[in-house]
Amino acid sequence: MFRFLHSSDLHIGKRFGTLPEELRGRLREARHTVLDRLAAQARAGGAQTVLLAGDSFDTETPSPAMLRQALAAMAGHAPLRWVILPGNHDSLLADELWAATRAALPANVVLATEAAPLALAPGIVILPAPCTTRRPGRDLTDWMDGAATPEGALRIGLAHGAIQSFSEDGGGLDIIAPDRAIRAGLDYLALGDWHGQMPIGPRSWYSGSPEPDRFKHDQPGRALLVSLTGPGAMPEVTPVETGSFDWRSLPLDLLSGDDGASALTKRLPAGPVRRQTLLRVVAAGRLRPQARAWLDAAIAAVAPEFAFLQLDAEALATDCESDDLDAIDRAGALRQAADALLAESLDEARSAAERQAARDALARLFSYCAAMPA
Repeated sequence: MFRFLHSSDLHIGKRFGTLPEELRGRLREARHTVLDRLAAQARAGGAQTVLLAGDSFDTETPSPAMLRQALAAMAGHAPLRWVILPGNHDSLLADELWAATRAALPANVVLATEAAPLALAPGIVILPAPCTTRRPGRDLTDWMDGAATPEGALRIGLAHGAIQSFSEDGGGLDIIAPDRAIRAGLDYLALGDWHGQMPIGPRSWYSGSPEPDRFKHDQPGRALLVSLTGPGAMPEVTPVETGSFDWRSLPLDLLSGDDGASALTKRLPAGPVRRQTLLRVVAAGRLRPQARAWLDAAIAAVAPEFAFLQLDAEALATDCESDDLDAIDRAGALRQAADALLAESLDEARSAAERQAARDALARLFSYCAAMPA
């Protein structure tokens, strides 16, 4: 029996530059402390080894403090053993990173930096495929097919990159054979790169990021607890949750005449979880301008309770008639501005972005007028 925790894509040091400054610091800290949560899940599951399948660091040049603190965190969980594979963000091209890592390497941390069999213990062999550069341009797992290992040993592949045509970075140039586990006689292939947890087959899994960093996957941060009972036996794979923050997209389908604000309120998560939730409300359908203004006001009112709350209204059209604009004014400069914005929002000769900007501006105009004293 060999039981281990499979994780990847920690991206320690990620900057989150498009988010508010206060939140960026909290998210960076969560990426560091996920090491503690991985260790806790490994211990709870009876695993003595954590396999990190690439992109432990977000860049090839993490600061000395960032590197040393990460290694110290791993050392603090001895005798738990950590195996680190270079990914495309922290590839072997980063000579200084890996030299500094070797110089400060704790006794319970193993670097999988060579494409050669790595014996973890008698009868347990790791076959690593470290990323040589950010875009190697070839399947780095090819060598596993002919790799010799002791008879009766478990063969565990460790790789980082795209299977078929998808890749987290959208490149799709370095394609790992989907049947690599079968071709190479692997008992398990631990994959990194795709930030959502996903099986490729019974012996090949993407662990997903243990701490989410985008709205793309709509999954909590997870890792995989893997048990191998012997060579050739089917692995037992169990997802475990490790994330601190929850990144979610909330679809909100609306019809003209709906109260969008009430519909939103009924769907929002409640309680203290809001502080750890980054939520993108994806509104679609149609609303009357006043209802759209109320929806914007509801978002603004509750946003401070969330780590981050954003309204995506690109697919939300505005049903507007003369009576709606009368709520702004029946004449004068404000009515002229409202008429112009309505015309722009319906003008098919304009780009989708321009029409969306006009709809958003019209909704804001309704909000401003509603807030003005009578």
